[in-house]
Order: sequence, then C-alpha cells, then structure tokens
Amino acid sequence: MYEDPLKHASLENSAADTSAARRYPRVIDAHMHWYPQEFVDLMIKKGPAHGAVMGEDAKGNPVVLSVPDGTQTSVMRKTMTRLDDIIADMQKRQCDTYALSMTNPLMYWAPPGFGLELAAAHNDACVAAHRKYPDKFYGCIILPMQDLQLAAQELERMGKEPCMRAVFIAEHILGKNLHEKEFWPIYERAEALGLPLFLTNLYPSGVERMKDYFMINTLGNPQEAGYAATSLMCGGVLDAFPKLEVFLPHAGGTFPWLIGRMELAQHVTPHLKHLKKPAGEYLRRFHYDLITHHPQIMRNLIDLVGVDRIVTGTDFPQAMSVKQPVDFVESIPGLTHRDREMILCNNPAQLLKIDATLSN
Repeated sequence: MYEDPLKHASLENSAADTSAARRYPRVIDAHMHWYPQEFVDLMIKKGPAHGAVMGEDAKGNPVVLSVPDGTQTSVMRKTMTRLDDIIADMQKRQCDTYALSMTNPLMYWAPPGFGLELAAAHNDACVAAHRKYPDKFYGCIILPMQDLQLAAQELERMGKEPCMRAVFIAEHILGKNLHEKEFWPIYERAEALGLPLFLTNLYPSGVERMKDYFMINTLGNPQEAGYAATSLMCGGVLDAFPKLEVFLPHAGGTFPWLIGRMELAQHVTPHLKHLKKPAGEYLRRFHYDLITHHPQIMRNLIDLVGVDRIVTGTDFPQAMSVKQPVDFVESIPGLTHRDREMILCNNPAQLLKIDATLSN
C-alpha cells in the first residue's frame, strides 16, 4: 500500500524534493484549494448578517461553524490563505503550478448579492495571485449558482481574464442535480469560452446516514462525484455540449466502477433509452484526478479510461489529499516515464491550456 511520504518530510529535504521534481518539466496540480484573504475578511465582516456562524480554532484560524443548509465546518487555515505559505508547500510537494479553487462553504448558501460578492472576491484574488506569480498560479472561476443571472454575469466578467482557466461548480446546486435545464446556459457559455467544468463535492447528501466513522468523507464525497457524472451523462448535458470538458474529483468516485451496471440498465429500463451511446463510451468525456490513495486502483482506472484522461489533482491541503503527487504517480504499477509525464504535466496543461514546461 502506498504511504504518503509527506508525513515524514522536513524542511531540510525540501530542496532535494524540488530538484527531484525536475524529472518532469512542469508538475501541475489542477485540484487544490485556498481561501483568499478577501474572502475570509468578507465572511468575518458580513457573513453573520447573512446566516453564517463564525468562530476561531485554537490556533486562531477563522472557522465557518455553520451556514444555512451546510453540514460541515470550514477551517479557513492561514496556511491556505498566505501565498508565501502556499508556495512553500508547493516546493515541498515537488509541484510547480496550481489551479486555484476553493472548498466549502463556497457561497450558494448566501443571499444572491452577497454570494456574488464572495465569488468575485475569490476570482479577483486568483487574478492578483497570477499577476504576482504568473508561472505558479492560475484560477478557477467560482460562480454564485443560486442566482443564474448573477452567475452568468460573473462568468462573462471573469471569462475575459486570460489567467482564469476553468469554471468551478459543486456536484449539486442546493440539492439540485447538474442536468437540470436551468444550469445549461452556464454550460453553453463555458463551452463557447473553451473553459472546462471543474466539479467539487459540497455537503454530501444522506448526511444523516454518514454521521459516524468519517463516512461523510470516505463514502460521501466519492458518491457525489458519481451522482454528478451520471446526472451529466443521463441528463443529456454531455450530448448537448460535445466540446465541454469535465474534470471529476475523487478519480470519478463511484462513476467509473458502476459503468457496467449503467450499460446493463440501458437494456432493462426505459429510463435510459434516450442515451445516444452505450454508457461506457461516456467514460472518456471526463478527466479524472488522483484521489484514490491506492496505486493499483489508479492502474485499473487508467486501463479503463486511458492514461490521457488522468490529470494530477490532489485536493491539497485537505486531510484526505494526496500530499506528494510525484511519489504517488511513480508508485502506480506499469507506467512508463512518458505515462507519468502525461499525468503530472501534459494532461493538466492541456486541460488548463497552459504550457507543459516552465518558461524559465
């Protein structure tokens, strides 16, 4: 079983780790999270007036204790806010470039106007981070999806920023599945702008059955990826927008491993007769990150979907993240150096439309 070596890393070996990463031209983590200071400040100053309950942990980190309809707390760690700390972690992790996005609580819970303010704070901070460190940071556009007119407005504004390389939405929108027609204008515009759709888990459904044993994370988050992928496939989104690229977290969750059941269901129920292709042919409409924590399962996924659909994405710095992506990819059995380079460098670069090698 792969054991993440960051547990044993120290500052003394960070220089050696960075040197080791030069086996690959540009290691790009397309799935990592931060909390811009501007977002944190807004939550502290205005969040309580809009239903957020705020606090601090023992280390003085701001904590979102609850938001309307939320089921989890959000510790906005200072190390997820300060760019110097984020860059120091990049070096220890042998990473060169991040696609910046945020995790819960996002802003769907907020009144629309405040939701737009929160989304804009994140998006503008991504632009500022890229301008300061153009080789290290690109941004994902977060939208206030509770108000689709405002979401479209923010997408138009940020779609003009060349450093914003994806549209970032949760795997359900306030309990609604992603195939709902009200969301299609966002997909249509993302496709027209050439921006991939990056998905993230947010407050998994069925929380009352997952309150014990950390199941909300170990089971709930991967299940959300399965719901989202199945919804996009069965709800016609992938057929309607054939050029829309979709990046699934948690290595697709349950979706890849249930594709045989989906194909059989096409023959036994009228509910899936409308699908234009066998369900298995939709597997390659998605890109998949690394979050399996099991090299053999990653090998199985590669065999199922193709190495060109696997993109380095780690969920860093969350507790269940892949801390050292280079070491994890090198632990996957049967890969050539070219395969590893595709996963670590070329595939995320192609998805984000950036160079697969550093400029210097």
